[in-house]
Order: sequence, then structure tokens, then C-alpha cells
Amino acid sequence: MRAETVYQELTDDYRREVRVEELVFEAAEAYPGLLPTREQIAGERAKKQADKAGLELEQGAFLSQLLASPRAGTHLVHAMLRPRREALDRLEAFRSSGRADLGLATVERIGNAGHVNLRNPRFLNAEDDGATAALELGVDLVLLDPACEVGVLRGSVVDHPRHAGRRVFNAGLNLTHLYHGQISFVNFMIARELGLVAKIHRGHWLGDDWEGGLEDFEEKPWLAAVESFAIGGGCQLLLVMDRVIAEEGAYFNLPARKEGIIPGNANQRLWRYVGDRVARQAILFERAFKTGEPEAAQLCDRVVARDAMDTAIAEDAAQLTSAGLVSAVANRRAMRIGQEPVDQFRRYMAVYARDQSRCLYAPALIANLEQNWRAHERRP
Repeated sequence: MRAETVYQELTDDYRREVRVEELVFEAAEAYPGLLPTREQIAGERAKKQADKAGLELEQGAFLSQLLASPRAGTHLVHAMLRPRREALDRLEAFRSSGRADLGLATVERIGNAGHVNLRNPRFLNAEDDGATAALELGVDLVLLDPACEVGVLRGSVVDHPRHAGRRVFNAGLNLTHLYHGQISFVNFMIARELGLVAKIHRGHWLGDDWEGGLEDFEEKPWLAAVESFAIGGGCQLLLVMDRVIAEEGAYFNLPARKEGIIPGNANQRLWRYVGDRVARQAILFERAFKTGEPEAAQLCDRVVARDAMDTAIAEDAAQLTSAGLVSAVANRRAMRIGQEPVDQFRRYMAVYARDQSRCLYAPALIANLEQNWRAHERRP
């Protein structure tokens, strides 16, 4: 059965929104044998990545076909831009206190800015299923709170001996979890792009029109504060920011080749900042960008001393909305539509869903993790 037909029936002819994490299991239940069940995927999660049967490949093929459909794919993209129920449940408390503890992330309103802090210190603020879900909830709260006019993404202080007492922006994908089978294809690889990253890039879809093409989203400008480094997924996040501040000595990179995966949407975004040739060097040949280098200036707007970051954040957050939030949002939306309209994003995600699932089950992935990360020696 065609993925588009399945989706149309499961969504009551596009009148119902279903997040991708639940969609694959609803499809498995409604059409036995079409996709792996919730129980089958749970059983796979108990295994190391190398020992899995590859059931997620079926999910990748299904979602690829679905996203390739202009109508069904566009509806799913919009459905993933709805605020999560957990965020709506926490909103009143956050608006009252200005703080929210989400476990692997925290949110704090400081002035007119909502600060979302990644807090996964054991893994140097790497992202995994839980951390990404927590970050998305934090982004939801900032977008929903009218007192927050600007979003700020930052890493919390870590306790790793090499970086003890320092903030780390984002160490990218938790490769230890990946090796031990704890990274979900749907919940992480797909939901991160359609949820967390897309909400920073586009905002919330709160209306009813998902076919008009006007991108009528409720969005806010976002600022990233990069301390120490932005590796992999951390670097990917910089590509959807309106402003990037980095401390002196910070660096950014996309070590996708060493990991054996696709670096999210970086393949369609990085070249717009640094050019096609340098983007290929970064993605295929592990080129890093360090503050002070010419190419790094294309990814980072401002470099400050370590002790000047708080002041810089406050200054730039104020500047982003100094002429009013309406014009700030209108300008970021206009630039985004010119660069990456929803339909382009949907088509990219269709290919990404298929190819990323294949990457996750390629024998080279495990060899890469053992050789380059020594993942077999690390505890999940």
C-alpha cells in the first residue's frame, strides 16, 4: 500500500495531525506487516547497533515515500511544527516562574530572551533521544511565551576533567549511545530535523492552512552562544540561527564522514554560508572552522572573550528586536523563503529519510565508531 494512502487514512483525510514518532506505530497497527511494531522496535533497542535486524530500514523507506508526496509530506512537516502536548501542559508554570527544568535541558527567561540550555554533562552535552526531546520542549516554551521575544540556545556547564567548570555548546550526536543501539532512527534522526531544528528555523504552525504556501508560522529570532565547540549536530544548529556568538578559541565541525552518517540538513545549508567547495571539505574531509579563521566568520557573527558572553548575549538579543518583533520575524521569514521554502525542505527530507536509515545499518558505521571513537570501550 502506498505511504500517501496510509497517511491519508490515518489522519482522517488530513484533518488530524500525528507526530512522526506515533505515526509509524499507528501505521504498523492499522496495516499489520507494513512496518515494525512498537514491541519489535523496543526489542531492537535492547541490542547493540551491530546486532539489530535492520527493522528501521522499513521505517526509512515508508517515511521517504511519505515525504516525497507533495500533499502528505507537506501535511506531516506542518504537523511536526505543532507545540508538543508536554510543552502546553508546562506553559502556565513557565510563564509564572520564568524557569523550567526539563531534565536534559533547562529554560530560563532573562529579560526578553528565553534561554534554552542543553544539560547532558556526562556526555559533554552530546545529543541523544532524551536530550533532543528536552531541547524541543524548551524551544516550544520559548515560542509559546509572549514574554520571550528572542530565543537563546546555549550549553550548560560540564564536569568532564578536560572541560570542568566550563560551558560546552553541543558535542553532537551521542556516539556511545549510537554504538550501543540507543539512538532511534525516527525519534532522533527524523524527529530532530522535523521538530527541534525546524521549530527554531520556522517556528510553530498554529493555524489551519498547510497548503497555501504562505509559511504563516508563529516564530521568533534565535541566537546561539557557542562556548568550547559546536560539533556535528551542534554545528548544524548554527545554520538555522539568526545570530551566532562564539567565545575566543571555539571551533565548529561536521565529522559526518568519520561517523558514517548524514549531518542532518547541513548538506543543503552549509554551502550557503561557506560555498560549495568548502562545504564539501567540511562534510567529506572533516575540515573544522576555528574562530579567527576567514571561513569561521561565515558561520559566526561575533567573537568575544569567555567572560564577555553574558553581556554579548544581552546586547544582541536586544538588537534583534530593537525595531520591533514584527519586522524581525518578517525579515527572517523573507530570507528563509528565498533560501529554503517548505517544499524544498520536504523534498530534502524525503531523500534524507531513506539514505540516513541505510547509513545507520551499513557495516562501515560500526567500523567507523570502533576505529575513530573507540565506542566499544565506552559505557552507554
